Amino acid sequence: ARQRDSGVNLEVNERILDSCTDLMNFIRVLITSSKDLQREIVDQGRGASSSTEFYMKNSRWTEGLISAAKAVGWGATMLTDAADMVIQGDGKFEELVVCSHEISASTAQLVAASRVKAGKESGKLKTLQSASRNVNGATARVVASTNAGRRQLDEVSESLEGLATAITLTQIKRKEMDSQVKLLELEQALQQERVKLGSLRKKHYELAGVKDEDDESSTSTVSSVVQLCS
Repeated sequence: ARQRDSGVNLEVNERILDSCTDLMNFIRVLITSSKDLQREIVDQGRGASSSTEFYMKNSRWTEGLISAAKAVGWGATMLTDAADMVIQGDGKFEELVVCSHEISASTAQLVAASRVKAGKESGKLKTLQSASRNVNGATARVVASTNAGRRQLDEVSESLEGLATAITLTQIKRKEMDSQVKLLELEQALQQERVKLGSLRKKHYELAGVKDEDDESSTSTVSSVVQLCS
């Protein structure tokens, strides 16, 4: 995608990709911290029973924890797909924002589910909470970079549309000027033809007048000759 993009698109895509990459890294830390805390909870709470027995005994808590963990994983997968689509030019910025919000909500659910069984002074719980804050900060940056990128692309698009409009207006103005020049040329040519026609008519009248006089003179001469001959 980076090879196909350039300029503003490349800049926007890189920012979005970097923010999504950071978020994915924080999610991995979150999942690892959650597993560590989960093992600690099971080890401290199961006593002489097995891990399976502990999970069965605390099925509601287990279901909530698994559901939250799956939701985080699902959100991460959807975010990756959405980011890839956006970078390729086929996705929607809104999908990135929605996925980020889903990840943030699922992270809060995961921490809440873990805190139910964790000791208040648990170091692993604090680690999970810290990882959760990092995830929330990263999701906020994804949303921010997405919104900023969308605005930047919209501004570029509006600028290009304005430029296209300006070019069109310039072309139209040029055509108007060309038309005015052509009209002046035609008017001048028409005026010249009128002058030429006037000259031709004047010459015609002059020649016609001379011919009439010649005809009258010839008629008079013939009449005189006839009279003399008679």
